[in-house]
Amino acid sequence: MHPDLERVLIDTATLQNRVQALGTAIAQATVNAPELVLVGILKGSLIFMADLMRSIGREVCYDCIAVSSYGASTESSGVVRLNKDLDLDIAGKHVIIVEDIIDSGLTLKYVHDLLLRRNPAALEICALLNKPERRNVNVQVDYRGFDIPNEFVVGYGLDYAERYRNLPYIGVLSPRVYTH
Repeated sequence: MHPDLERVLIDTATLQNRVQALGTAIAQATVNAPELVLVGILKGSLIFMADLMRSIGREVCYDCIAVSSYGASTESSGVVRLNKDLDLDIAGKHVIIVEDIIDSGLTLKYVHDLLLRRNPAALEICALLNKPERRNVNVQVDYRGFDIPNEFVVGYGLDYAERYRNLPYIGVLSPRVYTH
């Protein structure tokens, strides 16, 4: 375990098993969709989306969108900014937004509404982590990995100030790291 963590919340094996189950569920639910597009929200969803894509077991296109609301803080600013838009045209396609964590819901609602205006045939959400007690905006999550408590987590793509993304598990960051 990394020394900046209080504890491991979700270990590597548990993560991989759940990602595989999510991929299987998506494959079954989209079997009749002619074109499936995953849209990852950068940077946090990158590792999750790569593993998820491999676990779906059918042809999948993907693209990424970059938005920000955190910066180097542990709290969302409440203002979502688009930093990188999609390269793919998603009109008429079955699109699944892939998100690492849903906290307030503001970022995900922003991305969902933005993509919905582009006329996909279907628009769903797949989130690895969900913090229901932090929700400010209601969002419909179609595929959910884990509900977690209101703690600041890192690893498996999630960061604090661009650190800890490479950890192969989800851990609770010690407050001593971000309160000084």
